[in-house]
Amino acid sequence: MRTKEINHVKKIAKPRVNVVTLGCSKNIYDSEILMGQLKGNSFDVVHEADKVGKDDIIVINTCGFIDNAKQESIDTILQYSQLKEEGKVGKVIVTGCLSERYKPELEAEITNVDAYFGTNDLQNILHSVGANYRHELIGERLLTTPSHFAYFKIAEGCNRPCSFCAIPLMRGKHLSQPIDQLVNNAKSLVKNGTKELILIAQDLTYYGLDLYGKRNLDELIRRLSDVNGVEWIRLQYAYPSGFPMEILDVMNERENVCKYLDMPLQHISDDMLKSMRRGITKQKTIDLVDAIRDKVPNIALRTTLITGYPGETEQDFEEMQQWVEDTRFDRLGCFTYSHEEKTHAHSLVDDVPEEVKQERADAIMEIQQGISFDKNQEKIGNTYKVLVDKKDGDYFVGRTEYDSPEVDNEVLINAALDYATVGSFVNVKIDKAEDFDLYGRIVK
Repeated sequence: MRTKEINHVKKIAKPRVNVVTLGCSKNIYDSEILMGQLKGNSFDVVHEADKVGKDDIIVINTCGFIDNAKQESIDTILQYSQLKEEGKVGKVIVTGCLSERYKPELEAEITNVDAYFGTNDLQNILHSVGANYRHELIGERLLTTPSHFAYFKIAEGCNRPCSFCAIPLMRGKHLSQPIDQLVNNAKSLVKNGTKELILIAQDLTYYGLDLYGKRNLDELIRRLSDVNGVEWIRLQYAYPSGFPMEILDVMNERENVCKYLDMPLQHISDDMLKSMRRGITKQKTIDLVDAIRDKVPNIALRTTLITGYPGETEQDFEEMQQWVEDTRFDRLGCFTYSHEEKTHAHSLVDDVPEEVKQERADAIMEIQQGISFDKNQEKIGNTYKVLVDKKDGDYFVGRTEYDSPEVDNEVLINAALDYATVGSFVNVKIDKAEDFDLYGRIVK
């Protein structure tokens, strides 16, 4: 009888699902929702497991944003399809942006993948592995980040006409999630230990226009701020044109809304901004940055820029260099232009050589490195509230309210001198600063 029972269990045991996530925080969120549904269906689900099993189902959530990201996604698909060929994994399923955009080409080129799905195919993915979509699990997620912070998607898709961007092709039109649903999602996360909500969307500042007929990000932030246990709310991916200044009032009113704003500006030359279809001019951009800093004097501004856009002259680039030096952003990232099919800019000649694109990006980042060093030196002697993210070697590693995970500065606390609990807040007095790192001691 005992043997029969064991054999019976073996027959009905479900294969493990290993989810592999590529690309941005929006993809991380999507993977977490998928994993939550799989767990709710009693699957053993893991994220990017080091070791794979011969019966594992591999779900690859791909990125299709720019050339480098697309290549990484293709390489990952090839890696797992080869493992399947060798009998080292069971099924390989591909989803996400690359699959949404290039499904016919992928099906033709990488034929031993079991199924390709797009960005809005959650129910079909679940059915393909023998799971059912469970409505009662809406908002439930299996976090891949440390439990004390979570990416919090408030909308899907984008209505902006930016010439260089393929996101609307992969994600569709902007679709806001209702405030009440988001508040319930936040409460659910807090119950599981989440303290920081990082608000993400393709465009945060468009939030509410489709649902409520007005920009409603300020009301959403207030409602989330009222959720007991939410200690930090962070805003990422704001759009400059039509920026809702009222969200800055909420920053000033609420202690748990971080004085932090990620607003990709892309360029400053009027010719480039016009061709990029950004809906804003150089002077309006400068005025906006000044107005934001006037309203929230201690705000940390992060931006992202593109070098090598079609037609970018040396003069355009020098104008951007000078603006970066003058504006002194707290955080800045820089990408080289990627010529994407079916975007408006694809009709233009991709006339800036790759090496020039990269040289220009490197030059911008060199300027920013100096700015970051100077700003960090000014922090020496100051005390900041720090959220401890991890223990890494000899240090506890955390962040101030002015820093987002993965992309911004970190605060390092010598573990030989101080003890901190991961996921806790501590006050740290800064006694040393480098280009992108701060060092300090915990103070009571």
